[in-house]
Amino acid sequence: MPVEQRVIGAPQKIGARSAGPAPAAAEPEPEPQKRRRRWPVLVLVLVALVAAGAAAAWFFLRTPDAEAAPPAPEPGAVLQVDPVSLNLADGHYLRLGLGLQLTADVEEPPDPARALDLAIALFSGRPVQEVSDPATRDQLKSELAEQLQEAYEGEVLDVYLTQYVTQ
Repeated sequence: MPVEQRVIGAPQKIGARSAGPAPAAAEPEPEPQKRRRRWPVLVLVLVALVAAGAAAAWFFLRTPDAEAAPPAPEPGAVLQVDPVSLNLADGHYLRLGLGLQLTADVEEPPDPARALDLAIALFSGRPVQEVSDPATRDQLKSELAEQLQEAYEGEVLDVYLTQYVTQ
């Protein structure tokens, strides 16, 4: 059986130095960390987000100013162009008459020769089934109107088909 030994120390005398470790002095309590005030940073971030959102909304959702867009030209007189017969494919022909809607600014009517030339180039040689189809006819009319606006440098607003007879 093992024997247990105990060492009992003598009581310490007042003023005497101890041989053991010194008793721990009372540690001062740690100061609670001051909470940094984060609200100025949060306010700045919030203001920046609102400003960025407002700038994006202004840029993407704004409507162009009415003053910035040029006013639409006013329609003026309609110039009647003499009808012309055009050769279509397979021996058919198209009798085509045009009316050119001019702007109100036009003082002297333009020469209709360019309009006839563009119409002949656009409609000639097409099959009769193609020019007889209403959807194709409207598409060809729109294409002719665009070409006339370019050729007459904005003097012509639109084109009207006054005669349109196929055989």
